[in-house]
Amino acid sequence: MLLVTGRMFRSVLPYAREAGIVEPLVCYQGAVVAEPETGEFLRHEPIPLDLARETIERVVHAGHHLNCYVRDELYVAEVTPEARAYADFQGLEIHAVGDLLDWLDEPPTKLVAVGDPDELDRFELRVKEHFDGRLFISKSLPYFLEFASPEVTKGTGLAFVAAHLGFPAERTVAFGDGENDVELLEWAGYGVAVANAHPRLLELADHVCPPVEEEGVAQVLEAYVALHSGA
Repeated sequence: MLLVTGRMFRSVLPYAREAGIVEPLVCYQGAVVAEPETGEFLRHEPIPLDLARETIERVVHAGHHLNCYVRDELYVAEVTPEARAYADFQGLEIHAVGDLLDWLDEPPTKLVAVGDPDELDRFELRVKEHFDGRLFISKSLPYFLEFASPEVTKGTGLAFVAAHLGFPAERTVAFGDGENDVELLEWAGYGVAVANAHPRLLELADHVCPPVEEEGVAQVLEAYVALHSGA
């Protein structure tokens, strides 16, 4: 079993350890693939610095809070309620550095705009038109709009792990629920969306399992194990 997530490496690591996962973790929407035992980054595709600066200007000008991720740490201009809610949600330490444009001197792994879901929906349309494929842009949750290198998706992250471990896409089953899982399900040989998933994912999926509240992913995995164990 593999974990493919938009979260930081340090944020997802406790869950991987609890689940006994020793295979590489795909983090930051695929921008990072890291070994859970050593912390070594096998893959790191940060946002080019000039693109990151352009993105920061756009987000700040639009009035949204911005998270900046460098060296697996969370940086913000100042500790706002949005920053506090995000950090508490994932159990993270916040580093307030003042003006991010003045502070940033290396390519960040990822940037995240945090704000009202409807306002972020409108902002997403504008920035996708502006950057025109120069960045990966997608929502992970309704109030998080994520920016990463154009080479980054969860699909490319999983493809890297597949090449590293030696398994093909056609023998891969992927589960997802968000807009940022589209490329993941497109890459896998068989894609499963949970019942309350993003509409794009529901259209794409080969199968729709029960929602998170009913532990739909666990139901599918248990059925697969039972089928192949002869139980």
